[in-house]
Amino acid sequence: MKIAVLGTGGGGRAHAARLAELGHDVYVGTRDPEATLARTEPDMMGNVPYKEWLTDHPGITLLPFGEAASAADNLVINGIDGHNALATLTAISDQLAGKVLIDYAVPYLYNPDIEHPWPTPWGVMPKLDPCDTDSLGEQIQRALPDVKVVKSFVTQEQETVVNPKAIGGGDHTMFVAGQDAGAKKAVTDLLTSYGWTDVLDVGDIVCARGMEMYAGMHSAIGLALGGHFGVKVVRR
Repeated sequence: MKIAVLGTGGGGRAHAARLAELGHDVYVGTRDPEATLARTEPDMMGNVPYKEWLTDHPGITLLPFGEAASAADNLVINGIDGHNALATLTAISDQLAGKVLIDYAVPYLYNPDIEHPWPTPWGVMPKLDPCDTDSLGEQIQRALPDVKVVKSFVTQEQETVVNPKAIGGGDHTMFVAGQDAGAKKAVTDLLTSYGWTDVLDVGDIVCARGMEMYAGMHSAIGLALGGHFGVKVVRR
């Protein structure tokens, strides 16, 4: 299958590498491929320059955002940072029309000017915007009515999303939310190919609010444990 991954950060790299390993044709989208390949310093998260990473992952094609989305058969994974995702996706809405867009972005505002900051080892915890009464997932779906948006992947580090067995042998839960049942089935099938055995459909795209707002709790648990972890929903 031809699958697009929008974004060249650590999360996007994790998905691109895993998809290629599974035999898919992978098209990675970036704003300016020439500029992306010209970078010689690690990014803000310490990831090696993309040209260096790409050399170690032959067969992955780097294209502008719109061209990568056009190349996909049906599935497009949004790994664009939450602050820029809505505007970037809206600009390529024609290329995304009719396709399934898996959105794992968190709408973070970094270095927020707030009365009661939450200090972390990497600085002040970012602020969610939107929050409570809306979500980035919903905003994307409203802006792109011809796209089948599914919120998922957002409750785990992406390295764990593509390799769930790295945590507890894979015995933890992934969530999907969206308006289209067929789209959620396609995302669940992809998760199954990644190794997930427990995928919970939590309902309509409005449930993206819960997934995005969980980000702070996920950070708190991660700081307490000092490492990656999984969340398991135990049914009665």
